[in-house]
Amino acid sequence: MIIPVRCFSCGRVVASDYMRFTAKVEEIRKSQSREPSSEEVSKILDDLNVTRYCCRRMILSNADLLPEIMPFD
Repeated sequence: MIIPVRCFSCGRVVASDYMRFTAKVEEIRKSQSREPSSEEVSKILDDLNVTRYCCRRMILSNADLLPEIMPFD
């Protein structure tokens, strides 16, 4: 799925926050060889100033499917 530019509910721009969120999650995955805990995910979103639950939902529920779709292009 393409990264949503704005939150569907409130209209806040979340695309830039999504990119920084995924970078921090990948950093945890590579440096510690594990998935981040829910507390770590919450802390990352707090650090990015994503406080509304609708915007958090937009970031957390996005699934990057482009690498899976590209072989069929």
